[in-house]
Amino acid sequence: MMPENLIPQRVVSLQPSVTVTLRDLGVLNRLVACTKYCVDVCPEVLETGCIIVEDSWSAKADQIMAAKPDLVIASVPYRLESVAEILKSGVPFLGLAPKCLDDIYKDIMMIARVMGLEDRNTSQRGTVIVARMEREVQAMCQRTMGADRPLVYCEEWGKPLILSQTWVAELVESAGGRFLGQPGKHTTETEVIAADPDVIVAAWCGAGDRVPLEKILPKRGWEHTKAEKNGRVYCINDESVIVFSNIEERIRFHNLSRRARASVKSSSPALPILTSSRLRSASASRILSAIRDCRIVSSLWVA
Repeated sequence: MMPENLIPQRVVSLQPSVTVTLRDLGVLNRLVACTKYCVDVCPEVLETGCIIVEDSWSAKADQIMAAKPDLVIASVPYRLESVAEILKSGVPFLGLAPKCLDDIYKDIMMIARVMGLEDRNTSQRGTVIVARMEREVQAMCQRTMGADRPLVYCEEWGKPLILSQTWVAELVESAGGRFLGQPGKHTTETEVIAADPDVIVAAWCGAGDRVPLEKILPKRGWEHTKAEKNGRVYCINDESVIVFSNIEERIRFHNLSRRARASVKSSSPALPILTSSRLRSASASRILSAIRDCRIVSSLWVA
């Protein structure tokens, strides 16, 4: 068992994924500073009295030092300047850079161990969380086995066009879709037109549900794609695919119903927007009836 004096008690989190991991591990009380984006996905931090600091992209040494932490945990994206600021603070630093689901599982376990939660004499909370996540992914694979596999274009950024990361591609595949392109790489408007995806998903980093689909689709010449013609173009709050939180908060985009598609005309000025807050506010039955034929899973899990 790790000696108590070696277990971090004052943690600074520089990414929402880290903050929700600490919450799901049951140690949010050790958080002394986090970012404004952490508050968006984990409002419970407001009750801890922690201070707000810049994230891993814009970290400031003086802000970190003001919290008097014994550990800083951050995750991608970074800049060289921000990493230098974190190191300048002189506080032990755990820097994460997950690329796939397995990396996310390993990061959860690493945080759990660092926080003293994976000893033989403890409840091994990290192991429990990872096991639940793996079961959910496997269950979705089983449910979609043998079904038609729609081609899904997932966009992380719009200028330039950047495809979503590997863990998003893995979720799409698990949910019965085929991920268009190579995860995390640049693509072009012409390449997307040539591929003619069945589903288009925009989850821009930091944009929330504010991606202007009604403007960018015609501008890119995508108004004649199968996705747009069939009303299967979505803006997903990036928190749904970038920040992974507990299983109870997951959002499943599974089987978009004909009734829902019929209510969305391709000529409508506002394309369908399904955000985490809207789905959480709906009843389970309404969600399942509203989402058919589009087997995409979007889960808020820990990363």
